[in-house]
Amino acid sequence: MKEGKSTGQIILSHTITYFNLLNLILFGLILLSGQYKNMFFMGIVVSNSLIGIIQELKVKKLIDALSVITATKAKLLVADGIREIPIEELQIDDTIQVAAGDQIVADCTVRTSEGMEVNESLLTGESVPVLKKPGDLLYSGSYIVAGSGTGQVLHTGEDNYATQLVKKARTKKRATSEMQDAIKRIIKYVSYAIIPIGITLFCIQYFRAGENLSDSLVNTVAGVLGMIPEGLVLLTSVSFILGVGRLARKKALVQEMEAIEALARVDVLCLDKTGTITTGKLTVNSILPLHDCSEEKICCFMDGLVFAFSETNATSEALQNFFHDTKPFPVTDTVPFSSQRKFMGVSFQGQGSFVLGAPEFLTREASVLQQAETCASQGLRVLLLASCQTLSTSPGGLAQVSPMALILLSDCIKEDAPETFHFFANQGVKVKIVSGDNPATVSTVGVQAGIDGAERFIDASTLPKDETALRKTVSQYTVFGRVSPEMKQAIIHACQAEGHVVGMVGDGVNDVLALKDSDCGIAMAKGADAAKQTAHIVLMDSDFASMKNIVKEGRTVIANIERVSALYLTKTIYSILLCVLFIIMGKPYPFIPIQLSLIGAAAIGIPSFLLALEHHEEVTSSGFLRHVLRFSLPGALSLCGVLLGIQFLAGPLHFSDALISTLNLLAGGIVSLGVVAFVCHPMTKRRMAICIGITILFVGAFFLFPEFFGILPVLKIMLYH
Repeated sequence: MKEGKSTGQIILSHTITYFNLLNLILFGLILLSGQYKNMFFMGIVVSNSLIGIIQELKVKKLIDALSVITATKAKLLVADGIREIPIEELQIDDTIQVAAGDQIVADCTVRTSEGMEVNESLLTGESVPVLKKPGDLLYSGSYIVAGSGTGQVLHTGEDNYATQLVKKARTKKRATSEMQDAIKRIIKYVSYAIIPIGITLFCIQYFRAGENLSDSLVNTVAGVLGMIPEGLVLLTSVSFILGVGRLARKKALVQEMEAIEALARVDVLCLDKTGTITTGKLTVNSILPLHDCSEEKICCFMDGLVFAFSETNATSEALQNFFHDTKPFPVTDTVPFSSQRKFMGVSFQGQGSFVLGAPEFLTREASVLQQAETCASQGLRVLLLASCQTLSTSPGGLAQVSPMALILLSDCIKEDAPETFHFFANQGVKVKIVSGDNPATVSTVGVQAGIDGAERFIDASTLPKDETALRKTVSQYTVFGRVSPEMKQAIIHACQAEGHVVGMVGDGVNDVLALKDSDCGIAMAKGADAAKQTAHIVLMDSDFASMKNIVKEGRTVIANIERVSALYLTKTIYSILLCVLFIIMGKPYPFIPIQLSLIGAAAIGIPSFLLALEHHEEVTSSGFLRHVLRFSLPGALSLCGVLLGIQFLAGPLHFSDALISTLNLLAGGIVSLGVVAFVCHPMTKRRMAICIGITILFVGAFFLFPEFFGILPVLKIMLYH
């Protein structure tokens, strides 16, 4: 739903379709035949289109309202500060401000840069950040992974470089939809078969079966009409549309409708710790000086280092709340934090250089690492402050690193986290934590939150590079710490290679690669622009606990479609088989359109609509087509067998044409109602009421309107001899 349809496009998508055109041709043939009562099917066609249009327009209104909230905006520098404006209002030569997590919305020239690093993977396919200096180009579609700065707009709208490359450059994987893929294959094959079968059937009816032109046209229309799975197409599209609407009311913006099915089938869910398991609101717990370094000296350098950068995140906010912006020394150089290098650094005039980051990335001192590990095992986030000779953008480039202090931060586990993870465990969904933090810290938090297997953790930097070995290792662990963006992506790929449907929940730039390659990417509305643009679903309330209701809703939609699809496919299968069989036998087709309309309404349309409203969450993990054929194929074969039996008995028992038509309709109704009962298993009071209601409807029509449906009155059948 990212690129929303206009009202006109919605109307056209539900009216100008292959099957609607085919129905219009069949309608014309019925007009030509003069048997106007058989035109009843057009009422259903028109109703289907209207239902689809009305439902999608209602959902469009709701989605448009939500999309405004997540629309990409630009931070425009004006005389009195910064003003957020829609990207459509940007003009050439405007100056915009960008910081870590922002997506570049227009081609720009860098005016100022505070260690600004840009990921241009959506354009170039290369995920290694590029350091940008004044005068360099910023391309729209790329995003800031570290630092901040300003840029002067060069191009807008269609002139942007990214616009020219959007189809080639966007590598985001679409949400997977096994069900829609299967339905598209069915429609494709049926579409190929309809015209040649229809023409052959007419020729047999007219030249061999001895029917007049009018009856031959009606019989041909009946055969072709039954083959069209238009109800299945409508059911799927409307169910997805309604699902998008219901999820929107639960504060989830679905950017691709296929994501509903992918979410329903997810059996491995990867997520970060911060903002999902924990509140994301960090506080500085304590400072542990190292090597007799005074706390006063530590705080002095931290005061300068923490406030040397303009971009903010949960960690920097916690540090800024604890330390003070005293500006103790002039800053001569900075290296902003990025998820790749795991540290930030600053050089002070006359004082040297200092770095702050993950201890294991900055030092090899065993005593320091052991102390950091002990703190991490208590669920604390540990940062190391150290001095160094010169700054570098990579840990390997730092020289003479001397540890000064461990800065300990704590984060609170969300109150509803244990309940949420208990729900996923009951649903058969394995949760894996992929975090940039210390694996021991993450493991402790995971165990406290009640995640199954959270005690099994590993440092992602030690994961094997070989794909086969990686797949085996990933399947053995639940918690992955010190995970780089590329490793998150590799973990997603490893799970998918094992046959899992993988969901990824993230909110930062470091999650983008994993979000775009997951089967269903879920981002938080409060997260980075790049994450929201990449995700398939955006949680508008940024609350991971709402995933429970969203997964339930998605599973309800897909489970209902799986169940009632069998009803539509039964008709399609037996219609194709009957056409082929009666072409071979050279006999009149066993149904007329009005009879198929009765069977379709009583045994397909009404029950499918009512069953689609149920709250049923049992989704097959895979094999949609196989699952549906388990119900529809036996029903279709049974009906074909019964109808063949009637044809073979008609001669020896001297059945009249009217009696044959009556028995055909009766057989079609009984078998179709039987399929409904089979689909309704296990039976509930509501499903029992549906089965009884449609049976009464069919029997009532059969008894009360025999002439209208081209059959014998029941009394005549009883007296037949």
